[in-house]
Amino acid sequence: MYRSGRHFLQIPGPSTVPDRVLRAMDMPVIDHRGPDFGVLGKEVLSGIKKIFKTTGHVIIFPSSGTGAWEAAIVNVLAPGDKVLMVETGHFATLWRQMAAKFGIEVDFVAGDWRSGVDPAEIEKRLSDDKTKSIKAVMVVHNETSTGVTSRIGAVRQAIDRTGHPALLMVDSISGLASADYRHDEWKVDVTVSGSQKGLMLPPGLGFNAVSEKALDAAKANKTPRSFWDWHDMLKPNSTGYFPYTPATNLLYGLKEAMAMLQEEGLDNVFARHMRHAEACRAAVRAWGLEVLAKNPAEYSPVLTGVIMPDGHDADALRRTILENFDMSLGAGLGKVAGKVFRIGHLGHFNDLTLIGTLAGVEMGLQVANVPHQAGGVDAAMAVLTQKNQARAVA
Repeated sequence: MYRSGRHFLQIPGPSTVPDRVLRAMDMPVIDHRGPDFGVLGKEVLSGIKKIFKTTGHVIIFPSSGTGAWEAAIVNVLAPGDKVLMVETGHFATLWRQMAAKFGIEVDFVAGDWRSGVDPAEIEKRLSDDKTKSIKAVMVVHNETSTGVTSRIGAVRQAIDRTGHPALLMVDSISGLASADYRHDEWKVDVTVSGSQKGLMLPPGLGFNAVSEKALDAAKANKTPRSFWDWHDMLKPNSTGYFPYTPATNLLYGLKEAMAMLQEEGLDNVFARHMRHAEACRAAVRAWGLEVLAKNPAEYSPVLTGVIMPDGHDADALRRTILENFDMSLGAGLGKVAGKVFRIGHLGHFNDLTLIGTLAGVEMGLQVANVPHQAGGVDAAMAVLTQKNQARAVA
Protein backbone atom coordinates (compact mmCIF):
# COMPACT_ATOMS: atom_id res chain seq x y z
CA MET A 1 0.00 0.00 0.00
CA TYR A 2 1.28 3.45 -0.93
CA ARG A 3 2.01 5.72 2.04
CA SER A 4 2.43 9.42 1.46
CA GLY A 5 5.54 11.13 2.84
CA ARG A 6 8.88 9.69 3.86
CA HIS A 7 9.20 6.78 6.20
CA PHE A 8 10.69 7.81 9.56
CA LEU A 9 13.69 5.52 10.12
CA GLN A 10 14.41 6.18 13.79
CA ILE A 11 16.30 3.03 14.65
CA PRO A 12 19.85 3.58 15.94
CA GLY A 13 21.30 2.52 12.59
CA PRO A 14 21.30 2.01 9.77
CA SER A 15 20.55 5.70 9.85
CA THR A 16 18.97 7.88 7.17
CA VAL A 17 21.24 8.46 4.17
CA PRO A 18 21.27 12.15 3.13
CA ASP A 19 20.31 13.05 -0.43
CA ARG A 20 23.79 14.53 -0.93
CA VAL A 21 25.35 11.16 -0.16
CA LEU A 22 22.85 9.29 -2.35
CA ARG A 23 23.67 11.59 -5.27
CA ALA A 24 27.40 11.18 -4.66
CA MET A 25 27.05 7.40 -4.92
CA ASP A 26 25.02 7.67 -8.13
CA MET A 27 28.12 7.29 -10.30
CA PRO A 28 29.24 4.82 -12.93
CA VAL A 29 31.43 2.06 -11.56
CA ILE A 30 35.05 2.84 -12.39
CA ASP A 31 38.16 0.72 -12.83
CA HIS A 32 39.45 0.10 -9.32
CA ARG A 33 42.93 -0.34 -10.83
CA GLY A 34 42.78 2.87 -12.87
CA PRO A 35 44.19 6.33 -12.06
CA ASP A 36 40.84 7.91 -11.14
CA PHE A 37 40.29 5.36 -8.40
CA GLY A 38 43.75 6.01 -6.96
CA VAL A 39 42.78 9.65 -6.45
CA LEU A 40 39.50 8.66 -4.74
CA GLY A 41 41.25 6.08 -2.58
CA LYS A 42 43.84 8.55 -1.32
CA GLU A 43 41.13 11.09 -0.52
CA VAL A 44 39.01 8.76 1.58
CA LEU A 45 41.93 7.03 3.31
CA SER A 46 43.31 10.42 4.31
CA GLY A 47 39.97 12.00 5.18
CA ILE A 48 38.75 9.20 7.41
CA LYS A 49 41.70 9.77 9.75
CA LYS A 50 40.21 13.14 10.73
CA ILE A 51 36.94 11.46 11.74
CA PHE A 52 38.76 8.98 13.99
CA LYS A 53 41.05 11.80 15.20
CA THR A 54 44.18 9.86 14.35
CA THR A 55 47.34 10.36 12.34
CA GLY A 56 47.75 6.60 12.04
CA HIS A 57 46.34 4.11 9.58
CA VAL A 58 42.62 3.52 9.08
CA ILE A 59 41.89 0.36 7.10
CA ILE A 60 38.61 0.20 5.15
CA PHE A 61 37.04 -3.18 4.42
CA PRO A 62 34.04 -3.93 2.19
CA SER A 63 32.12 -5.36 5.14
CA SER A 64 29.66 -4.78 7.93
CA GLY A 65 30.78 -3.82 11.42
CA THR A 66 30.78 -7.54 12.26
CA GLY A 67 33.50 -8.03 9.67
CA ALA A 68 35.50 -5.20 11.21
CA TRP A 69 35.14 -6.94 14.59
CA GLU A 70 36.63 -10.09 13.09
CA ALA A 71 39.45 -8.17 11.43
CA ALA A 72 40.40 -6.65 14.77
CA ILE A 73 40.48 -10.06 16.45
CA VAL A 74 42.38 -12.09 13.87
CA ASN A 75 45.10 -9.49 13.34
CA VAL A 76 46.24 -9.16 16.94
CA LEU A 77 44.92 -12.19 18.84
CA ALA A 78 45.55 -15.93 18.62
CA PRO A 79 43.81 -19.02 20.02
CA GLY A 80 44.59 -19.33 23.70
CA ASP A 81 45.12 -15.61 24.24
CA LYS A 82 43.28 -14.06 27.16
CA VAL A 83 41.29 -10.82 26.92
CA LEU A 84 39.24 -8.69 29.30
CA MET A 85 35.75 -7.65 28.14
CA VAL A 86 32.74 -6.02 29.82
CA GLU A 87 29.07 -6.95 29.51
CA THR A 88 27.62 -3.56 28.63
CA GLY A 89 24.86 -4.98 26.43
CA HIS A 90 23.94 -7.09 23.44
CA PHE A 91 26.80 -6.07 21.15
CA ALA A 92 29.47 -6.52 23.80
CA THR A 93 28.02 -10.00 24.27
CA LEU A 94 28.17 -10.74 20.54
CA TRP A 95 31.78 -9.54 20.26
CA ARG A 96 32.61 -11.83 23.17
CA GLN A 97 30.95 -14.76 21.40
CA MET A 98 32.99 -14.06 18.27
CA ALA A 99 36.23 -13.96 20.25
CA ALA A 100 35.35 -17.31 21.83
CA LYS A 101 34.84 -18.86 18.38
CA PHE A 102 38.45 -17.99 17.62
CA GLY A 103 39.62 -19.78 20.74
CA ILE A 104 40.19 -16.60 22.74
CA GLU A 105 39.81 -16.94 26.53
CA VAL A 106 37.47 -14.15 27.63
CA ASP A 107 37.35 -12.75 31.16
CA PHE A 108 33.85 -11.25 30.86
CA VAL A 109 32.92 -8.71 33.54
CA ALA A 110 29.19 -9.08 34.27
CA GLY A 111 27.01 -6.02 33.79
CA ASP A 112 23.41 -4.90 34.25
CA TRP A 113 22.88 -3.61 30.67
CA ARG A 114 22.21 -0.15 32.11
CA SER A 115 25.79 0.93 32.81
CA GLY A 116 29.00 1.40 30.89
CA VAL A 117 32.49 0.13 31.51
CA ASP A 118 33.73 0.78 35.06
CA PRO A 119 37.33 2.02 34.74
CA ALA A 120 38.02 1.05 38.36
CA GLU A 121 37.10 -2.57 37.60
CA ILE A 122 39.42 -2.56 34.57
CA GLU A 123 42.21 -1.22 36.76
CA LYS A 124 41.60 -3.88 39.41
CA ARG A 125 41.51 -6.78 36.94
CA LEU A 126 44.71 -5.64 35.24
CA SER A 127 46.46 -5.02 38.56
CA ASP A 128 45.57 -8.57 39.62
CA ASP A 129 47.08 -9.93 36.38
CA LYS A 130 50.58 -10.33 37.79
CA THR A 131 51.78 -12.46 34.88
CA LYS A 132 50.51 -9.93 32.31
CA SER A 133 48.61 -12.71 30.55
CA ILE A 134 45.77 -10.42 29.40
CA LYS A 135 46.56 -9.49 25.81
CA ALA A 136 43.80 -6.93 25.27
CA VAL A 137 41.01 -4.96 26.90
CA MET A 138 38.02 -5.01 24.52
CA VAL A 139 35.16 -2.60 25.20
CA VAL A 140 32.18 -1.07 23.40
CA HIS A 141 32.20 2.72 23.23
CA ASN A 142 28.51 3.31 22.50
CA GLU A 143 26.35 0.28 23.30
CA THR A 144 23.66 0.42 20.63
CA SER A 145 21.38 -1.98 22.47
CA THR A 146 21.11 0.15 25.61
CA GLY A 147 21.93 3.80 24.92
CA VAL A 148 24.95 3.79 27.24
CA THR A 149 28.27 5.37 26.27
CA SER A 150 31.41 4.22 28.09
CA ARG A 151 34.16 6.65 29.04
CA ILE A 152 37.03 5.43 26.89
CA GLY A 153 39.44 8.13 28.04
CA ALA A 154 38.92 7.01 31.64
CA VAL A 155 39.45 3.38 30.63
CA ARG A 156 42.78 4.32 29.06
CA GLN A 157 43.81 6.18 32.23
CA ALA A 158 42.93 3.09 34.26
CA ILE A 159 45.10 0.90 32.02
CA ASP A 160 47.98 3.38 32.22
CA ARG A 161 47.87 3.48 36.02
CA THR A 162 48.58 -0.25 36.09
CA GLY A 163 51.42 -0.12 33.58
CA HIS A 164 49.85 -3.17 31.92
CA PRO A 165 50.88 -3.79 28.28
CA ALA A 166 47.42 -4.96 27.14
CA LEU A 167 46.09 -3.54 23.90
CA LEU A 168 43.00 -1.32 24.10
CA MET A 169 40.44 -2.40 21.49
CA VAL A 170 37.23 -0.38 21.13
CA ASP A 171 34.01 -0.92 19.21
CA SER A 172 32.78 2.53 18.16
CA ILE A 173 30.47 1.26 15.43
CA SER A 174 27.55 3.42 16.55
CA GLY A 175 29.62 6.08 18.29
CA LEU A 176 31.93 7.31 15.54
CA ALA A 177 30.91 10.68 14.03
CA SER A 178 28.03 11.02 16.53
CA ALA A 179 29.72 10.91 19.95
CA ASP A 180 33.08 12.50 20.69
CA TYR A 181 35.83 10.00 19.93
CA ARG A 182 39.61 10.46 20.07
CA HIS A 183 41.59 7.47 18.85
CA ASP A 184 45.05 9.01 19.32
CA GLU A 185 44.43 11.06 22.45
CA TRP A 186 42.89 8.08 24.25
CA LYS A 187 45.71 5.85 22.98
CA VAL A 188 43.32 3.29 21.53
CA ASP A 189 45.14 0.50 19.70
CA VAL A 190 42.27 -0.73 17.53
CA THR A 191 39.03 1.14 16.90
CA VAL A 192 36.30 -0.74 15.05
CA SER A 193 33.53 1.09 13.21
CA GLY A 194 31.03 0.84 10.35
CA SER A 195 29.51 3.04 7.69
CA GLN A 196 25.82 2.86 8.53
CA LYS A 197 25.59 4.97 11.70
CA GLY A 198 27.09 8.43 12.22
CA LEU A 199 28.82 8.32 8.85
CA MET A 200 25.36 8.42 7.23
CA LEU A 201 26.07 5.74 4.62
CA PRO A 202 24.37 2.47 3.72
CA PRO A 203 25.86 -0.61 5.38
CA GLY A 204 28.88 -2.06 3.63
CA LEU A 205 32.08 -0.43 4.91
CA GLY A 206 33.95 -1.63 7.99
CA PHE A 207 36.85 0.25 9.57
CA ASN A 208 39.86 -0.57 11.73
CA ALA A 209 41.88 2.39 13.01
CA VAL A 210 45.15 0.92 14.27
CA SER A 211 48.10 2.10 16.34
CA GLU A 212 51.73 1.25 15.71
CA LYS A 213 51.58 -1.01 18.76
CA ALA A 214 48.69 -2.90 17.17
CA LEU A 215 50.54 -3.18 13.86
CA ASP A 216 53.55 -4.65 15.66
CA ALA A 217 51.24 -7.13 17.40
CA ALA A 218 49.76 -8.09 14.04
CA LYS A 219 53.20 -8.74 12.57
CA ALA A 220 54.02 -11.08 15.44
CA ASN A 221 50.61 -12.79 15.45
CA LYS A 222 50.46 -16.17 13.73
CA THR A 223 46.68 -16.40 13.36
CA PRO A 224 45.88 -17.23 9.71
CA ARG A 225 44.02 -14.49 7.86
CA SER A 226 43.68 -13.39 4.28
CA PHE A 227 40.73 -11.10 3.54
CA TRP A 228 41.20 -9.30 6.87
CA ASP A 229 44.98 -8.95 6.85
CA TRP A 230 46.00 -5.39 7.74
CA HIS A 231 49.42 -5.54 6.15
CA ASP A 232 48.02 -6.89 2.88
CA MET A 233 45.78 -3.80 2.88
CA LEU A 234 48.36 -1.21 3.87
CA LYS A 235 50.77 -1.87 1.00
CA PRO A 236 48.33 -0.94 -1.83
CA ASN A 237 46.58 1.64 0.39
CA SER A 238 49.78 3.70 0.32
CA THR A 239 48.97 4.59 -3.30
CA GLY A 240 45.19 4.74 -2.88
CA TYR A 241 44.40 1.19 -3.97
CA PHE A 242 43.10 -2.01 -2.37
CA PRO A 243 44.31 -5.63 -2.69
CA TYR A 244 40.88 -6.76 -3.90
CA THR A 245 37.72 -5.19 -5.28
CA PRO A 246 36.58 -2.39 -2.94
CA ALA A 247 33.06 -1.02 -2.48
CA THR A 248 33.72 1.73 -5.02
CA ASN A 249 30.42 3.59 -4.93
CA LEU A 250 30.27 3.50 -1.13
CA LEU A 251 33.66 5.20 -1.15
CA TYR A 252 32.17 8.00 -3.27
CA GLY A 253 29.48 8.29 -0.59
CA LEU A 254 32.07 8.25 2.18
CA LYS A 255 33.92 11.14 0.56
CA GLU A 256 30.72 13.21 0.50
CA ALA A 257 29.69 12.23 4.04
CA MET A 258 33.08 13.26 5.40
CA ALA A 259 32.78 16.59 3.58
CA MET A 260 29.40 17.18 5.25
CA LEU A 261 30.81 16.37 8.68
CA GLN A 262 33.73 18.73 8.19
CA GLU A 263 31.47 21.50 6.87
CA GLU A 264 29.39 21.31 10.04
CA GLY A 265 32.48 20.80 12.19
CA LEU A 266 32.91 17.69 14.33
CA ASP A 267 32.49 19.60 17.59
CA ASN A 268 29.20 21.01 16.28
CA VAL A 269 28.12 17.52 15.20
CA PHE A 270 28.75 16.20 18.71
CA ALA A 271 26.96 19.16 20.32
CA ARG A 272 23.95 18.64 18.05
CA HIS A 273 23.72 14.98 19.02
CA MET A 274 23.97 15.83 22.72
CA ARG A 275 21.23 18.47 22.40
CA HIS A 276 18.87 16.07 20.68
CA ALA A 277 19.59 13.34 23.23
CA GLU A 278 18.85 15.71 26.11
CA ALA A 279 15.55 16.75 24.51
CA CYS A 280 14.61 13.13 23.90
CA ARG A 281 15.25 12.18 27.52
CA ALA A 282 13.14 15.15 28.64
CA ALA A 283 10.26 13.76 26.59
CA VAL A 284 10.67 10.28 28.04
CA ARG A 285 10.57 11.60 31.59
CA ALA A 286 7.56 13.81 30.84
CA TRP A 287 5.72 10.70 29.64
CA GLY A 288 6.46 9.16 33.04
CA LEU A 289 8.68 6.49 31.49
CA GLU A 290 12.23 5.52 32.44
CA VAL A 291 15.45 5.91 30.48
CA LEU A 292 17.39 2.63 30.38
CA ALA A 293 20.80 4.24 31.00
CA LYS A 294 21.28 4.89 34.71
CA ASN A 295 24.35 7.14 34.92
CA PRO A 296 23.95 10.67 33.46
CA ALA A 297 27.68 10.68 32.65
CA GLU A 298 27.04 7.70 30.36
CA TYR A 299 23.92 8.92 28.52
CA SER A 300 24.33 8.22 24.82
CA PRO A 301 24.04 11.09 22.34
CA VAL A 302 23.22 8.50 19.66
CA LEU A 303 20.05 6.86 20.95
CA THR A 304 17.77 6.63 23.95
CA GLY A 305 16.59 3.30 25.36
CA VAL A 306 13.14 3.52 26.96
CA ILE A 307 11.80 1.01 29.49
CA MET A 308 8.17 -0.02 29.02
CA PRO A 309 5.74 -0.08 31.96
CA ASP A 310 5.25 -3.53 33.51
CA GLY A 311 2.81 -5.67 31.58
CA HIS A 312 3.26 -3.82 28.28
CA ASP A 313 5.20 -5.15 25.30
CA ALA A 314 7.68 -2.86 23.57
CA ASP A 315 7.40 -4.77 20.30
CA ALA A 316 3.62 -4.35 20.29
CA LEU A 317 4.09 -0.61 20.70
CA ARG A 318 6.64 -0.55 17.88
CA ARG A 319 4.20 -2.38 15.60
CA THR A 320 1.44 0.09 16.46
CA ILE A 321 3.70 3.04 15.63
CA LEU A 322 4.86 1.47 12.37
CA GLU A 323 1.34 0.60 11.23
CA ASN A 324 -0.23 3.91 12.20
CA PHE A 325 2.54 6.44 11.65
CA ASP A 326 5.05 4.76 9.30
CA MET A 327 7.93 5.09 11.74
CA SER A 328 10.47 2.43 12.72
CA LEU A 329 11.92 2.36 16.23
CA GLY A 330 14.67 0.09 17.52
CA ALA A 331 13.73 -3.17 19.18
CA GLY A 332 14.95 -4.34 22.54
CA LEU A 333 17.70 -6.93 22.03
CA GLY A 334 18.85 -9.91 24.07
CA LYS A 335 18.05 -9.56 27.76
CA VAL A 336 15.82 -6.51 27.20
CA ALA A 337 13.81 -7.89 24.24
CA GLY A 338 10.18 -6.83 24.53
CA LYS A 339 10.98 -4.66 27.55
CA VAL A 340 12.67 -1.74 25.84
CA PHE A 341 12.31 0.29 22.67
CA ARG A 342 15.07 2.48 21.29
CA ILE A 343 14.77 5.93 19.73
CA GLY A 344 17.61 6.71 17.33
CA HIS A 345 18.64 10.38 17.03
CA LEU A 346 21.85 10.15 15.05
CA GLY A 347 23.38 11.11 11.76
CA HIS A 348 21.36 13.18 9.29
CA PHE A 349 18.99 14.57 11.90
CA ASN A 350 17.69 17.94 13.06
CA ASP A 351 15.33 19.53 15.58
CA LEU A 352 12.21 19.06 13.48
CA THR A 353 13.07 15.43 12.80
CA LEU A 354 13.31 14.87 16.54
CA ILE A 355 9.99 16.57 17.23
CA GLY A 356 8.31 14.50 14.51
CA THR A 357 9.83 11.35 15.96
CA LEU A 358 8.67 12.13 19.49
CA ALA A 359 5.21 13.06 18.25
CA GLY A 360 4.99 9.64 16.62
CA VAL A 361 6.02 7.96 19.86
CA GLU A 362 3.56 9.97 21.94
CA MET A 363 0.68 9.24 19.57
CA GLY A 364 1.71 5.59 19.54
CA LEU A 365 1.66 5.39 23.32
CA GLN A 366 -1.88 6.72 23.25
CA VAL A 367 -3.13 4.45 20.47
CA ALA A 368 -1.53 1.39 22.12
CA ASN A 369 -3.04 2.29 25.51
CA VAL A 370 0.36 2.36 27.20
CA PRO A 371 0.14 4.18 30.55
CA HIS A 372 1.83 7.56 30.18
CA GLN A 373 1.38 11.26 30.72
CA ALA A 374 0.94 13.73 27.88
CA GLY A 375 3.46 16.49 27.27
CA GLY A 376 6.61 14.70 26.16
CA VAL A 377 6.80 16.62 22.89
CA ASP A 378 6.29 19.91 24.76
CA ALA A 379 9.11 19.02 27.15
CA ALA A 380 11.45 18.30 24.25
CA MET A 381 10.49 21.53 22.51
CA ALA A 382 11.26 23.47 25.68
CA VAL A 383 14.78 21.99 25.77
CA LEU A 384 15.41 22.70 22.08
CA THR A 385 14.03 26.23 22.29
CA GLN A 386 16.15 27.02 25.34
CA LYS A 387 19.26 25.62 23.68
CA ASN A 388 18.62 27.50 20.44
CA GLN A 389 18.01 30.75 22.32
CA ALA A 390 21.28 30.27 24.21
CA ARG A 391 23.14 29.71 20.93
CA ALA A 392 21.55 32.83 19.41
CA VAL A 393 22.69 34.96 22.34
CA ALA A 394 26.19 33.52 22.18
